[in-house]
Amino acid sequence: MKKVRKAIFPVAGLGTRFLPATKANPKEMLPVVDKPLIQYAAEEAVEAGIEVLVFVTGRNKRSIPDHFDKAYELEAELEAHNKTKMLDVVRHILPPEVSCVYIRQPEALGLGHAVLCGKSVIGNEPFAVILADDLIDAGPNSCLKQMVEIYEREQCGVIGVQQVEQKDVSSYGVVAGDPVGDRLWRMSGIVEKPAPEDAPSNMAVVGRYILNASIFNMLEQTRAGSGNEIQLTDAIANQLETQSIYAYEFFGRRYDCGSKLGYLQATVEYGVKHPEVGERFAKFLNESRRLEG
Repeated sequence: MKKVRKAIFPVAGLGTRFLPATKANPKEMLPVVDKPLIQYAAEEAVEAGIEVLVFVTGRNKRSIPDHFDKAYELEAELEAHNKTKMLDVVRHILPPEVSCVYIRQPEALGLGHAVLCGKSVIGNEPFAVILADDLIDAGPNSCLKQMVEIYEREQCGVIGVQQVEQKDVSSYGVVAGDPVGDRLWRMSGIVEKPAPEDAPSNMAVVGRYILNASIFNMLEQTRAGSGNEIQLTDAIANQLETQSIYAYEFFGRRYDCGSKLGYLQATVEYGVKHPEVGERFAKFLNESRRLEG
């Protein structure tokens, strides 16, 4: 049985919904309290046993590899001023046994194309795909870790889903399938951004996937679809013709940090729970509510 050791992080998008903040700064580097979104995603992958992080990047994304690289000048400055706590934080963003690979996506041709860019690194292994702007708070048993456990048990692809309101399905990939266990469905179809009246269900795909390497062959044959982009969901639909893939409704709360509202919600929720400022921040919010009332 092959383990899930590698994960692809598509981070080449322009983040136009957050302009002007993302004009020179990647949306994946937007902080939620004191960590950028991409670090939350990387930590989730590491917790699930991922050993190789494959970042598919684009122009103006230099700060992402810089974030995970060693910062000699910063470390020297912190050490000189005996700021040992912050020095430890900077030095241990990722465990030493985890490696990072960076691949440039030459054109923004869609999520499917971004995943295909990682083919040479993934090889013939199963792998995860993580979208950093879907921040999922699942406590000690992360979303991806839950999905890896299902993959190891069932030995087939797993896609993270959540229930959404019917009126919102046109913003997602939506799955069809038959229940086979607790929060688990064997997929029979998947469609990208259907009209509410055409959607096969209200089970929407979020930014977590575990896929078999055969998806690369499907992606190479996939033509541009919705948005004139190569859609990962189209390739998965073709893959369903020859193999089983499960949809899994994960435990945890997802914040859509690709939207301003979701990003603000995550900032508040993570801020309230933060060990350093959480208590004072919660007090501030309560006082603000009283003043407004």
